[in-house]
Amino acid sequence: MNSLYVPETTWWILLHYSPFKAFWDWIILLLVLYTAVITPYSAAFLLSENGDLRQRSCGYTCNPLNVADLTVDVLFIVDIIINLRTTYVDQNDEVVTQPSQIAKHYIKGWFPIDLFAAIPFDLLIFRSSSDECLNFKSCSLLTRLLRLVRVARKLDRYSEYGAAVLFLLMCTFVLIAHWLACMWYAIGFVERPYTETGWLDNLAEQLGKAYNETDSSSGPSVKDKYVTALYFTLSSLTSVGFGNVSPNTNSEKMFSICVMVIGSLMYASIFGNVSAIIQRLYTGTTRYHTQMLRVKEFIRFHQIPGSLRQRLEEYFHFTPPPPPPVFQLDL
Repeated sequence: MNSLYVPETTWWILLHYSPFKAFWDWIILLLVLYTAVITPYSAAFLLSENGDLRQRSCGYTCNPLNVADLTVDVLFIVDIIINLRTTYVDQNDEVVTQPSQIAKHYIKGWFPIDLFAAIPFDLLIFRSSSDECLNFKSCSLLTRLLRLVRVARKLDRYSEYGAAVLFLLMCTFVLIAHWLACMWYAIGFVERPYTETGWLDNLAEQLGKAYNETDSSSGPSVKDKYVTALYFTLSSLTSVGFGNVSPNTNSEKMFSICVMVIGSLMYASIFGNVSAIIQRLYTGTTRYHTQMLRVKEFIRFHQIPGSLRQRLEEYFHFTPPPPPPVFQLDL
């Protein structure tokens, strides 16, 4: 197929390589990252019985996060409509532009997950009980995080850039630490009414903000709890914990063991990729030094005079080494 050939499309059919589709994919990526960060945080730190009562009394839009989540859900629905009208490449490497085939291909693929992730669960269960609300929020979180897998596939095009791969690895590391921090707080929050040795009670004692069972607003602030939880997960993942935030109960210890195992796997993945990136960056320098070493050995072996030796060294010094051979398969 000619690279300059543009397939003929019917009304309101987008080409999958068009600038608008690329721009829209970046918007969806940012929305998915927003969901991946905000949804666990709001589910773990911002949900409380009193908060739900205040929300029901003043309405759904009294919380700015609810409005933001509803906006994200609407944009996800728009993304479904766009995907139903976007071309794709079939098994024969041909661009499919027929609307019926595009819809059939998308419905058999990511449509169920995208549709379930776009349902505004928060608005549907606004008047429901706390248990039903928690269950539906868990399902919504799971399906929305599954969109990360689909978005991650679009980032393969940047795998050849070392700086981009390093940046994505660091973002993944911080995102996983954020998720684990939310889980770490959830464990302490669930166990706090039944034990006085959890990490939340120790934090309240250190800060001088003891919990009062009659006052739901007592204890450390949300900022204190989140920063402490994130500090613990990052220090555990990097294996540099100082012990000032330590697990005390069995559940906290089991979770800490899991965090350390996850941290070791992430270390192996990140540092393996970093080593490959650095090796790729220094390939040209290594090739230059190898070439200069061969030139000096040639000069020493053949006893070349000083003037000619200096010209040879300057020539190879200012002439860039040839790039590595590239093999191309002609079909």
